Amino acid sequence: MDWQTPEDTVPSSFVTEANVRAIIGKPSATGAWREGDAPGDRQFVSIGEQKLERGGSLPFARIAYETWGELNADRSNAILVLHALTGDSHVLGAPGHGHPTAGWWSGIIGPGKYIDTDRWHVVAPNMLGGCQGSTGPASLAPDGREWGPRFPYLTIRDQVAAQVAFSDAIGIDRWAAVIGGSMGGMQSLEWAIGHPDRLERVAIIAAPILSSADQIALNSVQIEAIHMDPGFADGEYYEAADGDGPYRGLALARRMALLNYRSPTELNDRFQRSWQSSISPLGAEGKFAVESYLDFHGNKFTRRFDANSYILLVQAMNSHDIGRDRGGSAAALAAVTAKSLVLGIDSDRLFPVADQVAIASRLTNNIDGGTAVVIHSEFGHDGFLIEDDLVGTEVARLLAS
Repeated sequence: MDWQTPEDTVPSSFVTEANVRAIIGKPSATGAWREGDAPGDRQFVSIGEQKLERGGSLPFARIAYETWGELNADRSNAILVLHALTGDSHVLGAPGHGHPTAGWWSGIIGPGKYIDTDRWHVVAPNMLGGCQGSTGPASLAPDGREWGPRFPYLTIRDQVAAQVAFSDAIGIDRWAAVIGGSMGGMQSLEWAIGHPDRLERVAIIAAPILSSADQIALNSVQIEAIHMDPGFADGEYYEAADGDGPYRGLALARRMALLNYRSPTELNDRFQRSWQSSISPLGAEGKFAVESYLDFHGNKFTRRFDANSYILLVQAMNSHDIGRDRGGSAAALAAVTAKSLVLGIDSDRLFPVADQVAIASRLTNNIDGGTAVVIHSEFGHDGFLIEDDLVGTEVARLLAS
């Protein structure tokens, strides 16, 4: 696999010598996009001050985004696509100057594809708190230093409020559809509940009503892995030399996460008990192939992400609870008026199908009545990024409704 291809959008595979060569060299202290880096296809818009749900504010925020397709005269063909935890605005396109990875949904979005950019104007922002152009911990605070650990706590609702302000800034009063998977699915659901007049359709893909104790526990050990890295330096690592930042802790957090994104069946079928090389992993210096797979992708991840941003976004996922301060989840879901698609993956062990069933059963305008669409995939949670035809067919059905 080429290092510039996002691992989330392809099946697991054996690590080759070319893979290893691609990450030779010491990683920078952060993999964030920084001021002065090539913008690539990004556009930027200011959304001003953002007051936050749990108190405090950001005195200034900026959203990085990308677009495809033409906006029609009455602005009725705009679709908002929201990315997952470690995604970004580069939904479609090749890797290149300013974009370390290829588009993460290029099998679904594009001319003549399921989300046809000959018909639809697609907009994909990098979420608030991210590290690929939108304001986040690696961005400069008013004092000229990186926000780092000073960045205020964000919730999913804060991120959606920023997306609403972003929509206003680019002149979109009502979206033809808001579509998101995983963390982006949490945001899509919040859009439909909190801003029903701002969207006609919503797709909630591989996302839950709330982050459960099990999911919060999984997130907590990832955060602790980063905190325990001496290179994290309490979040003040941006001036560290290459190789001295918190890349070990961030890589370990990513390896932990990958175990929840993929299914046991896929890992067992792909790797079995294969060795990575001719050197035995049984008491010698060798590794099992699955160990090398996790090591490689953990290390690669540090070259495109920021440790402080990872912690901030994982904590935002932990905040997800649509019923909070709304009288419970049933009352919250009753506010949804958009035509809805709820999609789950039968092998998803991060956000199991029961989560999507619970959402679909309470929606009055679900295109499938009270049921969720469940696709079969061996790829677990990441199936929504890999199963282009299965997912794309359902999304196209929503857009045709």
